Amino acid sequence: MKKRIMPLVIALGISTTLLPYSVAIGASNTAKIDQEISNMKKMKSAAEQKAKDVQNQLTQVEKEKQETAKDIKTLMDQLDATTAKLAGLNEQIENTTTDLEENAVQLDAAEQRVEKRDKQLKSRVRTMYENGSVSYLEVLLNSTNFSDFIDRMSALKSIVDQDKEILEENKKDQALVIEKKQQIEKQLAYVKTLFAQTEDIKQDLLIKEKAKEVKVASLSEEQKNLEEINSEQEQAIIAYAQKESQLQARKKSEAAAAAAAAAAAAAKKAASQSSNSSITSSGGGSKGPASSAGKMGYPLPYKVNISSGYGGRNDPINGSSANHSGIDFPAPLGTDIYAAESGTVLVASEWSGYGNCVIVDHGGGVWTLYGHIRNGGIKVQKGQSVQKGQKIAEVGSTGRSTGNHLHFEVRINSKPVNPSGYLF
Repeated sequence: MKKRIMPLVIALGISTTLLPYSVAIGASNTAKIDQEISNMKKMKSAAEQKAKDVQNQLTQVEKEKQETAKDIKTLMDQLDATTAKLAGLNEQIENTTTDLEENAVQLDAAEQRVEKRDKQLKSRVRTMYENGSVSYLEVLLNSTNFSDFIDRMSALKSIVDQDKEILEENKKDQALVIEKKQQIEKQLAYVKTLFAQTEDIKQDLLIKEKAKEVKVASLSEEQKNLEEINSEQEQAIIAYAQKESQLQARKKSEAAAAAAAAAAAAAKKAASQSSNSSITSSGGGSKGPASSAGKMGYPLPYKVNISSGYGGRNDPINGSSANHSGIDFPAPLGTDIYAAESGTVLVASEWSGYGNCVIVDHGGGVWTLYGHIRNGGIKVQKGQSVQKGQKIAEVGSTGRSTGNHLHFEVRINSKPVNPSGYLF
């Protein structure tokens, strides 16, 4: 009897010793997992904050690009106006030059008239010299009678008046031509100065326009770098979320294993205490959500025309060439969004340029992403299991969006692929 009791006592001792030890191991592992989960959450939070900061920088860069583009357009308009003004001034210069040429012809004609009158005066002086110097008084005193005196007086007066008229006309002609020439030269100098000033303005505008183009190029390069950083942060956020999900599953599994071990130990203890009891056990396995074979489910309640397909396109916000990583389905605000396949929610929060976003992990490296969800429109939580066709969100226009629509992506091992082959 003692021989039969001793093994039972030893077994009881072993079982009662193992029970707290296994529970302690389970508690220790749980604490470690909790610490890892906490670390993952911190790293994910830091990545989300960095992604948010980068997104703010991208928004600012995009705003600067748009403002600079407006500045360039304004400068180009000013350049067009300045070029037109230069053309008008050039025409004025040509017209003024023509006026100067015409004035030169007039001056030449006036000089010829002056020269002709000078010849008349010189001819009279020469005649008087050749015939001897006779004064006007002598001419009058040589009159034969009073009538002759009057005639001579009248003739002399005509000669004097004619000479005076010639001299006056010469003065007027010369003064008129000189004045006209000075006016035209002054006008020409003014127009040329204005032309030079306008040309300086044009060159200044060209320099400014070039500087703006350089700034746009610099901003584009900065935008490209920020987008690369943003993409890296997005991948990091997904990786952290996936790791956290795995840790949660591991924690749940180990907790279940610890509970099962505790239950088994308790059953063994009870069996040891009652020699009349028989121990029976049965095994079983847990069943995960069944995955649907074939195509994914349509993510909206009804079919709509695609507003923007997968691949290259012009960015709807800044117009630059860009790669579209998914498909856009236009739909009214608040339209239901359904899970395209069963899986576990990795992300259910604001996420970079996607605005409010849900990402579902379907296993095997396959994820689906639902972006631009309206504020308050996320209907699931991170870590939640969802079924194919289950409502997970509502359509909105958050993030980098120009209108209400669902941005839908399929990702294989974190990399976007064309969703069309999975939906249609």
